[in-house]
Amino acid sequence: MTEAEVSIEVRNLDMAYGDRVIQRNLTFTVGRGDIFIIMGGSGCGKSTLLRHLIGLIEPARGEVLYDGQSFWGAEAAERDRMVKRFGVLYQSGALWSSMSLAENVALPLEQYTTLSPRAIRELVSLKLSLVGLAGFEDFYPSEISGGMCKRAGLARAMALDPDILFFDEPSAGLDPISARLLDELILELRDSLGATLVVVTHELASIFTIGTNSVFLDAESKTMLATGNPTTLLKESPNPTVRRFLTRGESKGA
Repeated sequence: MTEAEVSIEVRNLDMAYGDRVIQRNLTFTVGRGDIFIIMGGSGCGKSTLLRHLIGLIEPARGEVLYDGQSFWGAEAAERDRMVKRFGVLYQSGALWSSMSLAENVALPLEQYTTLSPRAIRELVSLKLSLVGLAGFEDFYPSEISGGMCKRAGLARAMALDPDILFFDEPSAGLDPISARLLDELILELRDSLGATLVVVTHELASIFTIGTNSVFLDAESKTMLATGNPTTLLKESPNPTVRRFLTRGESKGA
C-alpha cells in the first residue's frame, strides 16, 4: 500500500490504564476507503483502541498518524483541526433526549460552521434523508426505535462531511433485521461518500458483510494476532484463536 493510499497508520501502539496494560505493540494501516474492523473477544480493548484513534485517550507508547501526520505529535490546534475530519457513532447513538432529531443533527453545524439557519435546516434534512429518516426531523429519540436512533446518530456523525467515520458497536441492541439494514446503509454510505470507516464489532455477520480490512485484538496475549481482510483471515489465518473467533468456536485443530 502506497503512502497516498493510507488513511490511518498505527505504529507500535501500547494502551494502558496506569500500570495495567490493555494492548501492546499494535501496528497496522487503514487504507483510504476501507471499512476497517476492530475485532476480538470481550475485554480485549476494542473500544479503548477506538478512543485512542479519535483522540480521547493518549497512548502509553507509539503513534497514530493521519495521512502521514502524527496526531499526538501535533500541536493542540492542529489536533483540533484533524478531529474535525472525524465523525463518530457511539454505541448508544448518544442523542440528546431533549432535542428533536433535527436539533441533534444541527448541533455540530451550529457549533463549527457559519452557515445560516436556513442552510443548516436544508443540510439536516439531507443528512436525515441519507439514512432513511426523511420526515422525522421533529421526532424525539424516545419516539423512534433503537435502529432509527442509530441512524439518526449516523446522520449527526456525517453532519460535517467527515473523511473518516468511526462506529462503536453499531449493531449492539438491534434485532437481526435492523442490524442487517444498518450494515447495508454503511456500505451505501461508504460508496456514495468515499469515506474511510473504522468499525468496532464482534458481530460475525457484520464483519463478513462490510469488512474489507481488520485487526484482531487478543485479551490473553494483550496484542494483535492478525490484520487483513476478515474473509481472507477466515480461510488462511494460521492462528487458532483467530480461526475460533471467526467460526464461532467451531474451528478444529491447533
